[in-house]
Amino acid sequence: MDTVDRLDGRALAGIGVALLTWSSAYAAIAYALPAFTPGEVAFARLLIGSLCFAVLLRVRRVPLPARRDWPQLALLGVLGLTVYHLCLNYAETRIASGTASILISLVPAATAAVSAWWLGERLALRTWIGLAVALVGTVLVVLASGQRVEVDPKALLVLVCVAVSAIYFVGQKELFARNSMLGVTAFTFFAGTLAALPFGWQLPQALGTAAWPRIGALLWLGIAPTFVGYLAWNMAVHRASASRVSSFIYLSPPIALLIGWLWLHEVPNALILVGGAVTIGGVVLANARRRAAPAVALEACGQAPR
Repeated sequence: MDTVDRLDGRALAGIGVALLTWSSAYAAIAYALPAFTPGEVAFARLLIGSLCFAVLLRVRRVPLPARRDWPQLALLGVLGLTVYHLCLNYAETRIASGTASILISLVPAATAAVSAWWLGERLALRTWIGLAVALVGTVLVVLASGQRVEVDPKALLVLVCVAVSAIYFVGQKELFARNSMLGVTAFTFFAGTLAALPFGWQLPQALGTAAWPRIGALLWLGIAPTFVGYLAWNMAVHRASASRVSSFIYLSPPIALLIGWLWLHEVPNALILVGGAVTIGGVVLANARRRAAPAVALEACGQAPR
């Protein structure tokens, strides 16, 4: 199966859907944690997502990936889903979401580095500059929003999230070339859910005592940020390079603040708007393509246009 490796309309739509759903996950996790343990939240989220993927596979009659790819997919699912969600949930019991969002913003740079090492993707200098500019904008947005940013040993768990996310995004890319994108994504979820089972085996008892709004937060996490978000994101990664797609993660904090502005009437201050503009500018710079040299110039250099 060929991929197009460009940010076309479908790739951008997938990125938009993923960012909108993922931006709501931090608040939903924080809301669910008083009634459930971090392990139960992770297991419930992955289990709901896996059930949704199983239904979709059955309806679309999509086969599972080739057996030779199962070990790699299982490892990616455990790292990118089980380890990621467990570490993020445990971290959110001790650190503020502002701290987590700044650290998670290292994912694009980590993904670019892993892509260069694993897939041989070479990034232009302007791409690295764009990633750095976008990171600065993200930090400005978080600091200006008044969220606490503190140092805590559990913040290191978010750095684990950064590393495993980069491996998960890049590791799937080569598998998309010979398997269905839907099959690859679903298999990683099945593996990730099984690995999270030991951390959520008391979930039935917790559900029996939890209030319905807390249970609703779990349902939202499993359906929107997990099933819909990961499906949309992997569709984008399938169609473009992992490093280019991941650069859009910088837009998550500004999107979350925009949702708060429209939904909760939390009016952003001037510094937030400046930080958002810097972030968007950095993402645009990171994804800007160099203009092709004119055909006349190529011929003058003895090169035929391809």
